[in-house]
Amino acid sequence: MTVIADETDIQRGVDHLRQICPHMRMIAETCGAPPLRWREHGFSGLVTTITGQQLSVSSANAIRAKMDAQLGEITALRLASASEDELRACGLSGPKIKTLRSLSEAITSGSLPFDRLADMPVEEAHAAMIKVHGIGPWTAEVYMMFCLGVPDIFAPADLALQEGAKLAMGLETRPTTKQMAEIATRWQPWRAVAARMLWAYYGHIKKRQGVVST
Repeated sequence: MTVIADETDIQRGVDHLRQICPHMRMIAETCGAPPLRWREHGFSGLVTTITGQQLSVSSANAIRAKMDAQLGEITALRLASASEDELRACGLSGPKIKTLRSLSEAITSGSLPFDRLADMPVEEAHAAMIKVHGIGPWTAEVYMMFCLGVPDIFAPADLALQEGAKLAMGLETRPTTKQMAEIATRWQPWRAVAARMLWAYYGHIKKRQGVVST
């Protein structure tokens, strides 16, 4: 599988996208190349993705820091053996604890071929991940985008991407998940770079308007 490994790969994607899409060209001229946003590969990276769902970056980082301090090395076996009280003391909600336990069980039992995800076709890896209780399409897509470096994957249900597309394309309403997925097909085979560009543009506009995410 070809992967996005560094800023050079990001720039290759930007160069391609700005040639084929006027909206991407406008974003590139406004914001430049987006950040790599690389995350730790493997189980620890997926745990970070899960714990950060629907939280600000600062809140997610605080929870992860507590997990590292209280649990030590984050492995499937360590999470499976952790008590409910230990996990709640880290700031994890009940649903996220359930998801992490389901993930740990799927990995230790072998029902999720976690170590082979990077070598599997994108569609197969995505399908394998969302079979785990609590892991939905968004979690799988973000993990594959930032931890595996998959270049041609998108997260159409992400509200910031939908808002970014609305702003960049001058749409009257925010695209639905289905509409966003259809729009993103024009950005193949660099949809993951297009996503980074839309996130960057959305952040740029919100910062200009005085709305800064934390």
